[in-house]
Amino acid sequence: MHPLRCVLRAQGCLRLGPLASGSQLQLRTCRAHSSHHSTASLSSERQQENEVRKDFTSKLDTGPTFQDFLRSASAPQEKPSSPDVEDPPPYLTADELLGRQRKVYLETYGCQMNVNDTEIAWSILQKSGYLRTSNLQEADVILLVTCSIREKAEQTIWNRLHHLKALKAKRLRSRVPLKIGILGCMAERLKEEILDREKMVDILAGPDAYRDLPRLLAVVESGQQAVNVLLSLDETYADVMPIQTSPSATCAFVSIMRGCDNMCSYCIVPFTRGRERSRPVASILEEVRKLSEQGLKEVTLLGQNVNSFRDNSEIQFSNITSTHLSRGFSTNYKTKQGGLRFAHLLDEVSRVNPEMRIRFTSPHPKDFPDEVLQLIHERDNICKQIHLPAQSGSSRVLEAMRRGYSREAYVELIHHIRESIPGVSLSSDFIAGFCGETEEDHLQTVSLLREVQYNTGFLFAYSMRQKTRAYHRLKDDVQEEVKLRRLEELITVFREEATKANKTSVGRTQLVLVEGLSKRSAADLCGRNDGNLKVIFPDVEMEDVTNSELKITSASSQTLKGHVLCRTTLKDSAAYCRPDSAGPH
Repeated sequence: MHPLRCVLRAQGCLRLGPLASGSQLQLRTCRAHSSHHSTASLSSERQQENEVRKDFTSKLDTGPTFQDFLRSASAPQEKPSSPDVEDPPPYLTADELLGRQRKVYLETYGCQMNVNDTEIAWSILQKSGYLRTSNLQEADVILLVTCSIREKAEQTIWNRLHHLKALKAKRLRSRVPLKIGILGCMAERLKEEILDREKMVDILAGPDAYRDLPRLLAVVESGQQAVNVLLSLDETYADVMPIQTSPSATCAFVSIMRGCDNMCSYCIVPFTRGRERSRPVASILEEVRKLSEQGLKEVTLLGQNVNSFRDNSEIQFSNITSTHLSRGFSTNYKTKQGGLRFAHLLDEVSRVNPEMRIRFTSPHPKDFPDEVLQLIHERDNICKQIHLPAQSGSSRVLEAMRRGYSREAYVELIHHIRESIPGVSLSSDFIAGFCGETEEDHLQTVSLLREVQYNTGFLFAYSMRQKTRAYHRLKDDVQEEVKLRRLEELITVFREEATKANKTSVGRTQLVLVEGLSKRSAADLCGRNDGNLKVIFPDVEMEDVTNSELKITSASSQTLKGHVLCRTTLKDSAAYCRPDSAGPH
């Protein structure tokens, strides 16, 4: 066969010439550039052209077709006949990935998402043949599910590792050496530092790597360290049914989305848990139904930015009109379009079992459109309690934090929520001593606490985190002693105002979901009301006090006390409890 030819265009001519040495035939189709070209020359070239075309056409007709190439590509290749050449063994066999009833001890630190992550990790390990133990001394593997939100949270883990180092040293001489792993946000944030600083850590697994735990554990059996801290754009563990850490629990956490796109300047979450992605609604409803069938009485929908939920798992969801942000709020990212939103999910979840309470955390104030507020107001089993993180009462500080709202917009939202949901219970987060915070900024936060009068609060001194925008662009210029002094002042004011808010419940009847014995007295039971406040009351001889109506007799900044009136249901108690939650109207 002649070699393949290419077409070259040069000086007004088309030339078909060889790509490799061989045939010297060339096809030329040239325009006459002058009148001296002879008819004989043109005739000779045309004859030559026809011969080449015939030869080329003949070879095309008798050569291989496109189907021949396809058959050749799909045909199995013959293995080498030499007995010395064998396929290499797989990296890890299926048998090596099995736990063989090795015992795992799990410790959880930090937020509710970490509690849910622990349940996901255990579900994966149990399917691989591991056993769980609550006895640290008999564990073959110790896994710590960690938090990185503040320096204090990380220091707690470093201290724990120092304690476990001694335990591991004792086990080095045993037949089954102890393996220690760091899971979650701290593994994602510190990575090499953990391996270099604590040589006794065997496994690092980030929040998106729990499916890889059986392989990581198999790798460390050979004496190596094993690491997977890759973040994912789509991992939601939608097909993993978490296993409840407390079989006797009445409440459960259900993760509906992971990651965060808000990029607040102080926050490490987008860097440890990645970008936002939501679970398909169908998988969430399936999990909630199973929990209902197991007899659980309350479900909390979880996410770093739970009310920005957006299910784009199916094509038809992409054309759904996006909901609006809260009035006066903005985002740090381009407006997203389409998808099934949080209001749709909340509606569907609340219909699974009208006798199952529904909560959600942690939301962002920007994502509270009217349809969400209206749904909370209408459904008896959606708790009339909203977490509304403010972080600061100063518009200047809020801008530096990149929160997307001013103090005025936040306060307007508070009024709108209280008008939409009478008797709603409110909680919030606050940071004391953020970069550049002045005494005047601090006093504005104090005044916000007094103005809103939250029922519950979570207050912390600012802790700068590497990788955040604040770390790269702002200065942590508030002295530590000033931060702590301001924090104490905020805590004092919060407790004063929360006590006032909670005392409005005294003398009222409220539905309480009983969780078990009080930690302070075996003669008392403990539960939570609709506003998520802890309620303590004397134990009574009743067949089932899971849902009980109580009359509230006293209140503090954190706890209510009362006595049981009767056993009841959500539906029957709605007429008594809907408008009567603690908090000013």
